[in-house]
Amino acid sequence: MPDINAHRQADGPYTDMPHLAAAPAWSAQLGTPWLFDSETTPCTSHLLGNDENPVDWTEEDVVYLHWRLLQDVSSLSDPDTPLEDKLDTLRWVFTEREKDGRPFSFTSCLRVVGCSPLSPIPYCGLVDPEEIRDHIRAGLRVWMSETLARYPQWVRDAVQRNPEWVEQRLTKNPQWINEQLKKLTVQSDLFA
Repeated sequence: MPDINAHRQADGPYTDMPHLAAAPAWSAQLGTPWLFDSETTPCTSHLLGNDENPVDWTEEDVVYLHWRLLQDVSSLSDPDTPLEDKLDTLRWVFTEREKDGRPFSFTSCLRVVGCSPLSPIPYCGLVDPEEIRDHIRAGLRVWMSETLARYPQWVRDAVQRNPEWVEQRLTKNPQWINEQLKKLTVQSDLFA
């Protein structure tokens, strides 16, 4: 099954849809909770195909994919969300501004979902991505602290001192922390 996250920054096949790929200036504010409400996410599994059976995506499917990607933002406040998933979502939200115009960037997803008549949410117009980023920044310390509280002190220290290093390890191997914990447990048993 293809990774939905791979579409976030990719220059996908929808660049021929200018209303989905263009990045106009944002002027309205986000005033509705739909962006962070994962309970309203429709089933999007029908959107994913495989190499043998590629899916012909409709414009509505593309809008739903933009919406589904935005639903990952709601997982930032959940303490049970794996650290790797939070770091991946944060990298997507806070990517370089020159990538904001790409079809599945955070900014493009906000624009498509807020403005498309095919959106699964009521029309809310253009949303300022910096206001959403500011909202995420405001809650980030608490959200990350709650997640990191589940991990040993050495993980918390590593994330605070060098989050990029931890992220690189988790990107290469999502089980890296679990493997390190297992190694420490085995080493402790040897000296017991």
